[in-house]
Amino acid sequence: MPPARPRLLLGYDGSDVARAALRRAAELFPGSPIVIVTVWEPGLGAVVASSAGADAAGTLALPPDPRLVEQVDRVEEDHATAVAAEGARLARSLGLDAEPHPVPDEAHVADTIVGVAGECDAAVVVVGSHGKSGLRARLLGSTSRDVLARCPRPVLVVRTPAGSGD
Repeated sequence: MPPARPRLLLGYDGSDVARAALRRAAELFPGSPIVIVTVWEPGLGAVVASSAGADAAGTLALPPDPRLVEQVDRVEEDHATAVAAEGARLARSLGLDAEPHPVPDEAHVADTIVGVAGECDAAVVVVGSHGKSGLRARLLGSTSRDVLARCPRPVLVVRTPAGSGD
């Protein structure tokens, strides 16, 4: 009986960096089961609705329309579902046993990824990195850096050169 393949979890946003991380994971762990996690941000609709109701000075004239909030959140969720499904299709084409998993971000993207990794008992968490460093990385933040710092599981960071891809 062949040894069990490790269950992977990949943070996937549809970017070139995420696709490169997926390709590398498929090379390193051929045939493994993989959960493709795409994090979406609920409540974004409230921000959009609030700015739509603001006057020129930025003062909110009316409370946000709950229907607009719900509509924008539904669009965000649908987008995350489509991105996760696209990532799963790519993973399957690379020989992995993929499951798409869009998930709302309840706190921070990195915490959400780490939480899902625990829920699905991932042996390895895979994330892509843009390869930014210095002040630019500090200003823009880094999901891959935060996952690496917060995750008690092994983390594979697939780095792409700065300035390439997305």
